[in-house]
Amino acid sequence: MANPIESKILELADKTGLDEVTLKLAICLFSSFPFNALLKRLPDGRITLKCWYIVGISAFYLFGVLNIFTGFRTLFISSMFTYVISRFYRSKFMPYLNFVVVMGHLAISHLGAQFFTTRDASKLDITGAQMVLVMKLTSFAWSYHDGTELDQSKLSEYQKTRAIKKHPSLLSFLAYTFFYPSLFTGPSFDFADFESWLNCEVFRDLPDAQKPRRRWTTTDRNLRRQIPKCGWLVSWRVVQGVFWITLSSILPNYISKEFMFTADYGQKSFLYKIHYLFILSFTFRLKYYAAWTMSEASCILCGLGYNGYDTKTKKIRWDRVRNIDIWKFETASNTHEGLEAWNMNTNKWLKHYVYLRVVAPGSRPGFRSTLFTFLTSAFWHGTRPGYYLSFATGALYQTCGKLFRRNLRPIFLSADGKALPSKIFYDVICFYVMKLAFGYLVQPFVILDLPDSLACWRSVYFYIHLGIIATFFTFKGPFAKPVIKYLKSYQAAAIVQKKQKDELEEAGPLGDIARAKRLFEQGELPSDMHLGIPEANFDKLNFEEAKREFSEFFESYDKWRAEKGLEIEEHNLQRAFENFKRELSSGQRRTSFSFYSPKPFKKED
Repeated sequence: MANPIESKILELADKTGLDEVTLKLAICLFSSFPFNALLKRLPDGRITLKCWYIVGISAFYLFGVLNIFTGFRTLFISSMFTYVISRFYRSKFMPYLNFVVVMGHLAISHLGAQFFTTRDASKLDITGAQMVLVMKLTSFAWSYHDGTELDQSKLSEYQKTRAIKKHPSLLSFLAYTFFYPSLFTGPSFDFADFESWLNCEVFRDLPDAQKPRRRWTTTDRNLRRQIPKCGWLVSWRVVQGVFWITLSSILPNYISKEFMFTADYGQKSFLYKIHYLFILSFTFRLKYYAAWTMSEASCILCGLGYNGYDTKTKKIRWDRVRNIDIWKFETASNTHEGLEAWNMNTNKWLKHYVYLRVVAPGSRPGFRSTLFTFLTSAFWHGTRPGYYLSFATGALYQTCGKLFRRNLRPIFLSADGKALPSKIFYDVICFYVMKLAFGYLVQPFVILDLPDSLACWRSVYFYIHLGIIATFFTFKGPFAKPVIKYLKSYQAAAIVQKKQKDELEEAGPLGDIARAKRLFEQGELPSDMHLGIPEANFDKLNFEEAKREFSEFFESYDKWRAEKGLEIEEHNLQRAFENFKRELSSGQRRTSFSFYSPKPFKKED
């Protein structure tokens, strides 16, 4: 059956010379602003109307503009699995099973796109939207699991604020999963944030003076909308987005990855090549800057970006769904800062719903959390070899950055931690090295194929990897102790600590107590992982920790089997299926899959 909307888009693509998929996505992105302008003006209490509106616009995008019925099927299958299993499967394993299934479904899509599907330039690759959906679905399952926890003291403050006490209706759940402003590009967000925005609870701290009056009302002329005005902010973000879109269209005409595989590039000097990779990596980022800036602006316009009112400054924060801090990323002088500012909502998802969820009860995150988060992030991005080359190298970056920060940076600081005038040289060099290092790192992430990725790195003689080897040899090799001792002789803080240590050794038992207190205060907790890239630490302690955690895992599994865990879960699955059939066959069909509040249950049942 002919699609009249797509026919008009094809005509426009022929006239403008734009790529069909790019034009379709641009239409979806820019049309979301007038749609959101209407959405924010719907009556605050008409939640069902809002949900139907959201689902309707998403259907218009999927079936009318993009014409991807198979893509909708992919998203719908994962969404319905999460909805059904979270509602009916009452077990502590529910979020784990949900995670495995939706991630497995994403893996099938990745593998299909890589090996079994012929690329159709006229069709959108749905795996991008599915990646965003996976974050939503896994976080929803965990949040609902937290909401049914009997002992709420076991939850962190973050988990308590995101816990779902009442299972949503199917309509509101679909409005969450198919939220059109962020359907294809993100950002992802928790259901608690969506629900709080949907019922306008998120605006409860906003003074009435900041709420605009409704113009069209036949009753109370002083009636106010809950969602505050944000037109100037949205306009400024749109201008930024258009700027990034323009750059992303112009720069590829002058610099492209294809040039790296030409004879002309091969004849260029080493200095030219390493700086070419840096500029090329910047052109890669432009499409992300454009998409994330525009989608964030769209979310701000409808009110979802609202993040509280500051009573001191009398200003509204609009960063709830912020996904990229472009200025911070571009000016970052170390790996940690750079990764922290990039794809921020993915970082939060990996931290709160992967990294901290595989920790054994009563333990701190260790090898198991690190390994599982790293594999999840790499597999979530895709199955192409380039992803794993970039992520593995990024892990080495983390360690090198930490070694330099620990041993070189203190040289440019006073004993109380304040920057010396000479620190400007350290910052400039770090900034420059970071730009070159990230330009080198991201090439396989974009090239994807193994031979071409290695050829790219080979063209610059693997110079960053050689630098990594030199760094490990310097700070972890046979001469590490004298090198570190020499560097500490120029560190003001280390000199003061050495003097205090000498004084403590002369203080007898009292000195032992003070020394133990100092070591405890200096103890390092596991650092947050950004994009699942861990620190690559090859100390023997880590291998011992890995062996211990794997042993504990198998011991807990044997204990679970001995306590008839399989039989219990088989009963839970059977009970879930019976409850599902009962609700489908219920005479109250209109209330099927509506809101309901389950009683908390013991997770071992």
